[in-house]
Amino acid sequence: MDAVLLLGPLYHLIEITDRAAALAEAFRVLRPGGVLFAAGISRFASTYDGIRSGYVVDRYFDSLVEGVLVDGVHRNLDLVAHPQFFTLAYFHRPQELRKELMAAGFGSVDLVAIEGPGSFQHGLDLADGAQRQAVLRAIERVEREPSLLGASSHLMGIGIR
Repeated sequence: MDAVLLLGPLYHLIEITDRAAALAEAFRVLRPGGVLFAAGISRFASTYDGIRSGYVVDRYFDSLVEGVLVDGVHRNLDLVAHPQFFTLAYFHRPQELRKELMAAGFGSVDLVAIEGPGSFQHGLDLADGAQRQAVLRAIERVEREPSLLGASSHLMGIGIR
């Protein structure tokens, strides 16, 4: 394959051995020079979502966030009672996602923020070409900055076989 998209499996595979198997299979089917695009959820996504939505005042939600920060596992095991909160999932620290891709054999790994500084824009008309270009220039300057990657709720790991 020229490219493999893993846009969900890594955060629905709780165990590192399962994520490693998915990444190994992606590596196997890629031709030399092929590209992997692997999405991950940031360890801090629930915190951001809780503040934005007001869920931080909910005791059950607060316990979900605390658990994620400890071991990366978001444990909403009662979707019937709490359907508004994300399901059982694994949330990566940026360096963990990079490490998992490299362990699978991807020698060249890049990480970018999916919701980076562009998610903070307010009032700009992105249909306006000049405004859109200004936002894109600003994003490009910081989208790969390691110290900012965890500030995005989602990450994209890009690996080259």
